[in-house]
Formats: sequence, structure tokens, C-alpha cells
Amino acid sequence: MMYPYLTLDDETEIVHSEMSENNSVKVYIEKPDENDGFHYATCYLPNYEWKDIFGFSEEEIEKYRKIIENNAHLILELSQNGGFDNASGF
Repeated sequence: MMYPYLTLDDETEIVHSEMSENNSVKVYIEKPDENDGFHYATCYLPNYEWKDIFGFSEEEIEKYRKIIENNAHLILELSQNGGFDNASGF
């Protein structure tokens, strides 16, 4: 299951998975694109392993890398508690 984490002002969505048995968490980034449909990328925490990048420039990936690195501790915690909505009590 994937849980919403953050929507940026340019409609980029960042979601994350539950923590797997090997303690990894999939972070998926997706942004609508008029020509390609969607641009997307996947980062696996805690190793910050990037895979399956389509349509994003190196500058965009660097921006998302910083966001994920700055929020990794929260994403990892939320991945163990059913996402933000469950962890926050909403």
C-alpha cells in the first residue's frame, strides 16, 4: 500500500510504502506532464537508491533528493504507522 506524503505546488506528488520486512521503504515521485502523461522516479530508503527515473531532469532529481533526505526520518516513521493519516490520528 502507498500512502500520500507531500504534494508540491507544481502538482508533484510524493508517496511512500509501508516498511518492508527488510526495513526498506519505497518513495515514489510523480508529476503530471502534458506531453508524456507523467514523469516519475522511485527512491528506496534507507539506502537512497534511485531507480526507474523517467522524464525528470538532473536538477529536478536533485531537488527531490534533498526533499527526501530532509524528510527521510519522518517517512521511515510514518511507514511503520500506516502513513500520515493514521499516525496523526485523523
